[in-house]
Amino acid sequence: MTKIKACLIIALVACLILSAPMGTGVAEVVDRIVAEVNNDIITMSELENMARSIQAQSEVKPTKRDAQKMQREMLEALIDRKLAKVEAKRRGIKVNPKEVDEALAHFKQRSNIPDDETLAKALSNQGLSLKEFRQQIADQLLQERLMAVVVRPKVSVNDAEVRRLYDQKFKRSGTQVHLLTLRLPFPPGATNEQKGEIKQKTETILNAVKRGESLREAAGKFSLSPSDVGFVPQTDLDPRLAEYLGRLKPKEVVPVETPEGYQLIQVLGRRSGESQPFEAVAPQIRNILIQQEMGKYFMEWVKTLRERAHIKIML
Repeated sequence: MTKIKACLIIALVACLILSAPMGTGVAEVVDRIVAEVNNDIITMSELENMARSIQAQSEVKPTKRDAQKMQREMLEALIDRKLAKVEAKRRGIKVNPKEVDEALAHFKQRSNIPDDETLAKALSNQGLSLKEFRQQIADQLLQERLMAVVVRPKVSVNDAEVRRLYDQKFKRSGTQVHLLTLRLPFPPGATNEQKGEIKQKTETILNAVKRGESLREAAGKFSLSPSDVGFVPQTDLDPRLAEYLGRLKPKEVVPVETPEGYQLIQVLGRRSGESQPFEAVAPQIRNILIQQEMGKYFMEWVKTLRERAHIKIML
């Protein structure tokens, strides 16, 4: 089982893509079935939307050589998702609208998004509606609840494992930087003209900041929202980026060009990276390890659903 598939099992995906053939003057749904799962189907549009969603979240643009392999892995993940959703329904596991509202509110708070209108505009840039995003959240909560019922009793983490991860990841010192980042990715298969438009948008936002606007204000004019990533250990950054950011003045915003697009990065502050006491972070570390083990058990459990299911792949 690859790491990609492990991530895809709980990835949020979109549901529909519209295409208007040239010359008709009318928008039509152009789609085809790529798999049958019992009495349900998976369409090419679902698969393509998952690809865009994963790329947007991971900032990874696969090469042509890897694209076919990833497409098959994503299809396998969609099959697993549908099997799990049916099993959750059979077991009476549900998610009510209030729980979705609470999860959505938490997402907006964590992402510094002030209201649904701003969120809707940001989602539309990725081809999603707010209604579709709410459904994704509901599906995610449903699967997490199913995982808790099916595999949580099988998972245990001992103190030695918690201590080992603490020593590897949490027991560190050194400078930490507080970063605010804004991604401006190229669309899939972007032309030189499209890349130029993204570059121009990046420069416009940067110039607005230089004139005194905040990064949030400048980005908001394009329905974009920066992400506050919090304090990051400088040792976790690429050495060249860490050195570059180390020369910045407080609140200064700089552009970074990557093969996937542009990023605007702002250093909001710095602090000494005193390591946290083991007792303070042990519960957090234990939860991380439990979630990792649950993911492994869950994938094995889904295999048993596959053995009893009718699955026909037409990709």
